Amino acid sequence: MAKGYWIVNNVVNDAETYKSYQAANAAPFAEYNAKFLVRAGTQQGREGQTFPRSVIIEFASYEDAIACYESESYAAAKAVRDTAAQGTLIIVEGYDS
Repeated sequence: MAKGYWIVNNVVNDAETYKSYQAANAAPFAEYNAKFLVRAGTQQGREGQTFPRSVIIEFASYEDAIACYESESYAAAKAVRDTAAQGTLIIVEGYDS
């Protein structure tokens, strides 16, 4: 079974509120065994539109990645994030060779 990933690119406009989002997303991420592979490290934009913050989160499956995003507990966290940051989030199925 292929893993699932969230690929997030955003700009944080309110750092204090974003910290509240990070606290709120801990429970759904734990529930769905999410693992951060990239969390706002140093980056260089080389092509296309870039954002100052990039995050990649790994899930055991594509289905888990979707279920986490659609969960009530993540919806509550997302409501906080929406007031503090703008950007993109895609859910993608990993390549299973």
